[in-house]
Amino acid sequence: MRAQATEFLRALRRHRESGASGAGAPGGGTGAGASAPGRAAPPADDVDAVRALRRAARRISGTLHTFQPLLDASWAEEMRPELAWLSGTLALEHAYASRLERLLQALHRLSGSAVFPAPRPVGRAAATVPAGVPAPARPASPDRGSLTVGTAKAGALLDRQLTLARTRAHSTALQALGSSRFHAVADQVALLASEVPLRATGRPDRGPATSASGPGTAPFDLRPLAAAAEERLTDAVTALPLVAAGSPYNAQALVHGLSPDPAPHPQDAPWHQVRLLLRLHRYALEALAGADTGDTGDSGNTEAAVDVRLLAAGEALDRHRDASEAAAAAAQAARTPRIAPATAYALGVLHADQRHEVEAARYAFQHSWRKEPIRLP
Repeated sequence: MRAQATEFLRALRRHRESGASGAGAPGGGTGAGASAPGRAAPPADDVDAVRALRRAARRISGTLHTFQPLLDASWAEEMRPELAWLSGTLALEHAYASRLERLLQALHRLSGSAVFPAPRPVGRAAATVPAGVPAPARPASPDRGSLTVGTAKAGALLDRQLTLARTRAHSTALQALGSSRFHAVADQVALLASEVPLRATGRPDRGPATSASGPGTAPFDLRPLAAAAEERLTDAVTALPLVAAGSPYNAQALVHGLSPDPAPHPQDAPWHQVRLLLRLHRYALEALAGADTGDTGDSGNTEAAVDVRLLAAGEALDRHRDASEAAAAAAQAARTPRIAPATAYALGVLHADQRHEVEAARYAFQHSWRKEPIRLP
């Protein structure tokens, strides 16, 4: 925790030195619609600093959640929601920009609007083609004609809606970074970097995997709480339909389709919960590795102890979350009143494509999860 608090303070100093509070975008979106007309793009240093701020706040919050019984109860209960508020606020702008880029690229791919060169003939047929003559262009498939008609309007509608949401998230992030609430969180993290407020009474048994708040402080055994986090993850994964997810193209993610209910797909919630529990489990393993190495603040040692299987599973669940939210954005755009039928059709195809991506991410997760654990050297 002290190492992550140090990372938070280092990122905060980089953000202040960049001087981008009034010119850059805290979220750091780089995709389509990442910058509004007439506004300069955010400096790369500020983008990296804000991402490091968000990452450090998320890791501290996750560690507080897992090891809260060892910490001062009132301090932990006060810090967790504040860190969650900060990381969530800073993540919104980047999420909207990435979602827009993902949807526009999917529309471009599905419509087949790009003309690809036809493959050159080989063998005897190649001798009949004069040198220097370019290969003939391959036209788009005629089956995509109706989709191409509404692609431009669908892309414009998505760009308008998500850019507006991103602009609002940008303003919210700027207000958050300049608020007294954020400065109070930064002050608490600065204190955390020097000393971890541990619980005064009811200390667990000591063990080899321990962590101390400072010189001369009695160590604590972190392994029981880390094991409890792993057990919660295992139980949540057991409840997932991994058998169905193990069959590619099972169409389970398309069961509900474009329903009039704007609520997210109920079948996605358990997968999102597993993603959060997997992240907490990874943070717990990093805390154990940091305790074994003396909590020197070297993040490389802690990352080296993470299972490769967990990294692959986490990436698959991140893709699952991104595809699920992109499909929800396409469905919300399709519910816009008085849009052309061709536009609604293009958005419906886009929604189905993203739900297929959800299904592919579930397949990748179960494939990674069932592998034998492999430790990084």
